Amino acid sequence: MRVAVVDIGTNSTRLLIADVGHDGLTELDRRSVVTRLGEGVDATGALGDAPQQRVFAVLDEYARAIEDAGCEASTAVMTSAVRDASNGAAFAAAVRDRYSLAGRTLSGDQEARLTFLGATTARPQATGDSGPLMVIDIGGGSTEFVVGAAEAVEFFVSTQAGVVRHTERHLHSDPPAPTEIEALAADARAVIAQAVPADVRDRVGEAVAVAGTATQCAAIDLALDPYDADRVEGHELSRSTLETLLARLAGVSLEKRLGVPGLDPSRAPTIVAGVVILLEILKAFGLESVTTSERDILWGVALEIAG
Repeated sequence: MRVAVVDIGTNSTRLLIADVGHDGLTELDRRSVVTRLGEGVDATGALGDAPQQRVFAVLDEYARAIEDAGCEASTAVMTSAVRDASNGAAFAAAVRDRYSLAGRTLSGDQEARLTFLGATTARPQATGDSGPLMVIDIGGGSTEFVVGAAEAVEFFVSTQAGVVRHTERHLHSDPPAPTEIEALAADARAVIAQAVPADVRDRVGEAVAVAGTATQCAAIDLALDPYDADRVEGHELSRSTLETLLARLAGVSLEKRLGVPGLDPSRAPTIVAGVVILLEILKAFGLESVTTSERDILWGVALEIAG
């Protein structure tokens, strides 16, 4: 079955077109454009006109790709920014009406479940010998933690920590001041401590991180130009590597960050917040490294709609 999934996130708008069958999922087309739909939502509580128009411009392009591919089913999922915005329901309705996409706004729990499904489908299941597997999804407005083993989800939570949200809250200097980095880290640390019980944090044995922060960190570490999804898949990032990346990225102006090999320039404004959040997660769970993956909520939704 050929399916199309559009993920309208707080920071980016993404497309997956894939064939799904009994033997798994085969990607045919995958695209991602940073549209920053959640710009200003943390402060105003509403989606801005300019961010919405950026998303609609990308959806115009995606709609043509979906039609050309002859997809049998298509859907759009919307997450943190649309959940949090006072005009989120109106935006979701506009997506459904304009593009004939069966658009739906996912709850945090649904987002976590589908992310775990996507991240673990083509991966050997954790045996439980070293503790459960955790899937981390750092988005623009929220971060999901999903813990499970042997195909069973044991714990999941969606938190109000995200790269757009926390950049807007804390990073006002260029380059960011050390006090701003410390405040962002403390905020993320408090969110994690409140959302994830200590016994869950203590039991996790390994972690897989999906979405832009993790895959961009892998691309920078590998100095990928152009981006190579096959090399990003399964790449291991140690805490020491992430600390080195943070010092490198936070120590320069945005203008210089735009030229960092491996970093998508459109993600340069928010990557510092993403690395800080990822580091705080590893510290909170007592993990020394994380594995990166391209298989995320897009895969999970594709598998779900294909039955």
